Amino acid sequence: MRRRAVGAAAATAAALCLACVPAAQTAAVTPTAATAASHSRPAPPPRAQVWLTTADGAQELRQQAPVDFGRGPSDLTTITVDPNQSYQRMDGFGGALTDSSAAVLSQLPRTTRDSAMRQLFDPARGIGVSFLRQPIGSSDFTASAAHYTYDDMPAGRTDFALRHFSIAHDQRQILPLLRQAKRLNPRLTVMATPWSPPAWMKDGDSLIGGHLKDDPKVYDAYARYLVKFVQAYAAAGVPVDYLTVQNEPQNRKPSAYPGTDLPVQAQVKVIQALGPLLHRASPRTKILAYDHNWTTHPDDVKTAEQLGEDPQTDYPYEVLDSPAARWIAGTAYHCYSGDPSAQSALHDAHPDKGIWFTECSGSHGATDTPAQIFRSTLTWHARTITVGTTRNWAKSVADWNIALDADGGPHNGGCDTCTALLTVQPDGTVTTSAEFFTIGHLSKFVRPGAVRIGSTNYGTTGWNGQLTDVAFRNPDGSTALVVHNENDDPRSFAVAVGDRTFAYSLPGGALATFTWPASADLTSRYHAVPLNGASATSQPAGQGAADLAIDADGSTRWSSGAAQTPGQYVQIDLKKRTAFSRVAVDSGDNLGDYARGWQISTSDDGVNWRTAAAGKGTGQLTVADLPRTTTARYVRVTSTGTAANWWSLADLRLYR
Repeated sequence: MRRRAVGAAAATAAALCLACVPAAQTAAVTPTAATAASHSRPAPPPRAQVWLTTADGAQELRQQAPVDFGRGPSDLTTITVDPNQSYQRMDGFGGALTDSSAAVLSQLPRTTRDSAMRQLFDPARGIGVSFLRQPIGSSDFTASAAHYTYDDMPAGRTDFALRHFSIAHDQRQILPLLRQAKRLNPRLTVMATPWSPPAWMKDGDSLIGGHLKDDPKVYDAYARYLVKFVQAYAAAGVPVDYLTVQNEPQNRKPSAYPGTDLPVQAQVKVIQALGPLLHRASPRTKILAYDHNWTTHPDDVKTAEQLGEDPQTDYPYEVLDSPAARWIAGTAYHCYSGDPSAQSALHDAHPDKGIWFTECSGSHGATDTPAQIFRSTLTWHARTITVGTTRNWAKSVADWNIALDADGGPHNGGCDTCTALLTVQPDGTVTTSAEFFTIGHLSKFVRPGAVRIGSTNYGTTGWNGQLTDVAFRNPDGSTALVVHNENDDPRSFAVAVGDRTFAYSLPGGALATFTWPASADLTSRYHAVPLNGASATSQPAGQGAADLAIDADGSTRWSSGAAQTPGQYVQIDLKKRTAFSRVAVDSGDNLGDYARGWQISTSDDGVNWRTAAAGKGTGQLTVADLPRTTTARYVRVTSTGTAANWWSLADLRLYR
């Protein structure tokens, strides 16, 4: 597949400079003329800007024609954005400037390198990468023949005083690029992660595999080593915001690259030694735990059993339940086993701790064509990483390398099929990959400090062929909504904010970002009534538990399991008398499964019922405003029409 090259710098800049109108093009308007104009024509409707990437690469983060918000509901599947529901605050989106990334970028001519860096980090002319996970020493993506740390000693020798500590290796290529990245995007967040402590701290005297020695002197030395790294980077102009103590601590036998088998007990001891030192030396730098997969990888379980070790499949829970938790800001996750729902499970157990998503690399098979690699990477990352991690409390989204050569290197051990955001081709041009766009659909439009807000969602990370999305409110009040069509066929849908709606159609597999500014027209006076603790029943029992209609998850549903007939219902027990004035009956993305006629009834005792509203259904979402605020314990939605379609309820919502 043909990719856009950095060599076409003007075209790239034009494509990605999406928010700029030169001052010279802005006509001066006198107050009198402006006042007259405002009286002569109505104010234009709110408008959403649109950027699109298609699975065939024909559109790559390209701005499309804007769409206007109209008034009233739509009959289409409707993504309801709720600005009154807020979740985690975002740090940023990006990848890792590994030793290999620094090497391939540094070998470029200055103008080409600068263009590539702008393409990555400039929020106006590029995608505005705002988060970097920086290796502390060597990883598998190391350009040199020898792996390294910042305090390497000959075999058999130690340096507990850390007299030989030096970041000179990084001063040559890595730090100059990091400083340039921070100049291009001053809001850049930096997280640092070691693949191995210096070999003299380990039981095998090797960077590859083995354990940190279980010795208080070693825990203290390793803690001081990490603090010296943070101080040295800050002195070099790259302050470190987050720090983990070991990359993938359950990867017990890394493939010819640095790694350390660091059981929970050892991680706890390191953090207990590190916490007070780091708090004094660099209060801005917060510690994150774990930094590994959503679930313990089957290969890691097998290796643990071979070594006679406990697989510790609850690793992040055990660390956060330990005394070290006082020093821990949250947990970091990777994508290579499990799914993002693990993040929500941990959040539910420890809501006072944050979640960061810190590594996932695109990959490919030996015979995959460029077109196949682009499509499969775009669609998997879009639903799993771009949307999946952020809907499950991630405050960051970081892929792996930000740049590699055309062979997926250089690397020293480890992955030989990994891809990067940018690829440096043999002729010196720089091309973009699907990962560039799955990150860019976030980083370009969701600013550091943005807050995820409510939005109904119908897709799943496991693929169900429906629409999946996530929404954010930026610090300036603007909104960014990212939508991915999991289906191979085009899907039409609507987006509703308050009483405003627009419609759009996404090509199969496409990823889009919609943005709109803060506006009094795009707010809602309604606040969702929490249904936690409520229960639901249905008649008939149908397919899927009735509780699936009230789980705030549009990808699950209750269905009648039979043709629609009058008298079918879903009933909610709110457990106590609750006030509400609006009911949303959402049949989700199962087209045609809406009630042809409906009635909403309320009750205080589940026996005596009163009708609150009734009407005819015309599409996937029915929003019923009650004549006045109603207080009741029970709510029943009854089908009053007849149709061959089943009746499905994906999401039943109450508002006050």
